[in-house]
Amino acid sequence: RLHIVTWNVGTASPPPDVSSLLQLNSVGPTMDMYVIGLQEVNSRITNFLSDLAFDDPWSIFFMTVLAPLGYIKLSSVRMQGLLLLIFVKHVHLPFVRDIHTQYTRTGLYGYWGNKGGVTVRMSLYGHTMCFMNCHLPAHMENAEQRVDDFEKILEMQFEEETIPSTLDHDVLFWFGDLNFRIADYGIHFVRESINNKRYNLLWEKDQLNMAKKEEAFLREFIEGPLQFKPTYKFDLYSDVYDTSEKKRKPAWTDRILWRVKNLCKHAAKEGEFPEEEQTISVTLNNYISHMSYGISDHKPVTGTFGLELKPLVSDPLVTLHPEGEWSAEHDVLISYSAVPEFQSSAWDWIGLFKVTFRHVNDYVTYAWVEDDEISSNNDSKQVYMSAAEIPDMGGEFLLCYYSKNLQSIVGISQPFQIRPNRTLIEKDLMQEDNSWMQKPDNLESHNEF
Repeated sequence: RLHIVTWNVGTASPPPDVSSLLQLNSVGPTMDMYVIGLQEVNSRITNFLSDLAFDDPWSIFFMTVLAPLGYIKLSSVRMQGLLLLIFVKHVHLPFVRDIHTQYTRTGLYGYWGNKGGVTVRMSLYGHTMCFMNCHLPAHMENAEQRVDDFEKILEMQFEEETIPSTLDHDVLFWFGDLNFRIADYGIHFVRESINNKRYNLLWEKDQLNMAKKEEAFLREFIEGPLQFKPTYKFDLYSDVYDTSEKKRKPAWTDRILWRVKNLCKHAAKEGEFPEEEQTISVTLNNYISHMSYGISDHKPVTGTFGLELKPLVSDPLVTLHPEGEWSAEHDVLISYSAVPEFQSSAWDWIGLFKVTFRHVNDYVTYAWVEDDEISSNNDSKQVYMSAAEIPDMGGEFLLCYYSKNLQSIVGISQPFQIRPNRTLIEKDLMQEDNSWMQKPDNLESHNEF
């Protein structure tokens, strides 16, 4: 279950609550992956420079919401106001590999990143997936420029030989503030159609739908029906369309589309292609806007998808677990084993994480798999962690094996308990007793104020 968000946030700060946006309270199974594409994230020079050194407020906000629910930030990429975040459940981590990010500027003839695309690609259970968040040129008259810029973004992503081109991925999701407008019809007809919920009257003049009739490469992208109000342009903190002097015509600028490669490959052939070739299928379960969010002049749009995958990869590259009982009273051991084809590196490490960890660098401590190794045989290896590095207060933790070559977590343990340090607790209790004994008898004089 995949949930994609696209939202032009208009340089605003995060709202107090995103439960409905992320469908956190919905009945049924939880999401396996969240893909969040934002446009117009505050990118003033001071903000942008600090965000390069540290996570930006939106990333921190979504990590704070999703980490306690068992999701980690798998990857992110930022280009000025464009931000793409991907969160995944712990259980899937060992099966997400070959993660790469890329961005393409199209603003000011390719020199400025206020417009363009940011992309994350990966292998998920052996299938290649690509997620592309775009902010295309604005204004009614630039429909052709939008198509040209998108084609340029597709061509310029991942030019390395080892990575498939964007359109060669098994599934490509394309979303963002695509800025396509409703052509020809006047503002009164558009608003009247919206008020009467007769959105279908406007679909024919939606510039993206019009472009799909002319451009073969766009026809390969699928989109759900636009059964929600156009998401641009609203007065702030309201569901009222633009009342300013400009009175912008409403438009479906914020969109989510997808493309399945094997469907494109077989589209020209008659009839159904053989069942065994359908190793991956994408089903759209929900495509809606969220009118309650008013921090910008755009309403966010979400798409909830079911991905059915025939796993081409079903075993983690590394299996690991803690040995014996863990506490900070003694050094501890980690056992791990790897599949024969796994190529380890001297820079591989095993991290100790709280179960609510936010991202791969959010470890409590780590051990180098080579430098801290204490035993090795054909079946498994053992690595130690120093007692000094183990948290005294204990709690629930995980172990993750990070591969330098693959730039990702390739093994994760079951959650386990670290016992609190008894020596430290006894020492604290003694200090509390002593401080109580040393309190002055005459407390009244200390309470007069």
